[in-house]
Amino acid sequence: MAKTQDFSAIMKDMMGAFPIDTKAMDDAFKTTATLNEKLSAVSVEAAEKSAELSTAWAKDTLAKFADFAKVKAEPADYAKAMTDMASASAEAAAEHVASFSEIAKKVQLETVELMMAAGKNASEEAQAVVKKATTEATAAVKKAAAK
Repeated sequence: MAKTQDFSAIMKDMMGAFPIDTKAMDDAFKTTATLNEKLSAVSVEAAEKSAELSTAWAKDTLAKFADFAKVKAEPADYAKAMTDMASASAEAAAEHVASFSEIAKKVQLETVELMMAAGKNASEEAQAVVKKATTEATAAVKKAAAK
């Protein structure tokens, strides 16, 4: 019966010839996790501000509606109250939409800054890894050629 060759020694030698830098992988993971944490913080802050703004807008609208719903002495006063409420609502909508756009603009700027910084860091890390790998490969080739 034929015996199966044990490839464990061959695999061990082969994997030893191509060392993997686990520190680089660990650093890349940490960098990614840090970026995700910062992006999450930007998102959460924007969501909190948006929720606060929505709540303020709703309270403002309800307060105006309470004034609108009060009994008036003259029929013409109802028309005036409706016109006043419509005008105030349109003005409030313009203000609140502008506030929402400011929140969105801030999120966009912070995200771009984070992504630019992450790209710069990734580029620097990649250069360091490639330089290290090139040095190690060159040393391995010289060692193999010397044999």
